[in-house]
Amino acid sequence: MADLDAHKLTWAALLGRWVEFARSAVALPPDAESQAWRTIVPDIIGLQAVTMALRDRDKLQPADLTLAIDRSRVLAERHAATIRATMPEPLHPMLAELIADTDAAIADAEAEA
Repeated sequence: MADLDAHKLTWAALLGRWVEFARSAVALPPDAESQAWRTIVPDIIGLQAVTMALRDRDKLQPADLTLAIDRSRVLAERHAATIRATMPEPLHPMLAELIADTDAAIADAEAEA
């Protein structure tokens, strides 16, 4: 068991939770609100993935960090835009927090770069 990497286990556990989350969204009733939630499942997962990946930025070469931050920003903006366009205002607090967490992770990475 010495070759078990906690980092890999964390990502594997998150992937399992994201798959479970996506599967549960399929079971939502066929109404407009549920359809909106089903639509944004990939964006919720995408924002969480960006946030988690930025926490691993110390594993990048310094020369790659700026590109990683820029790509993270583009992905985060795309996912957040889809969520905002799909869901009614005000955003559900969980969604607003998710977007804020991703924005904070990007800001932290930029401050460190």
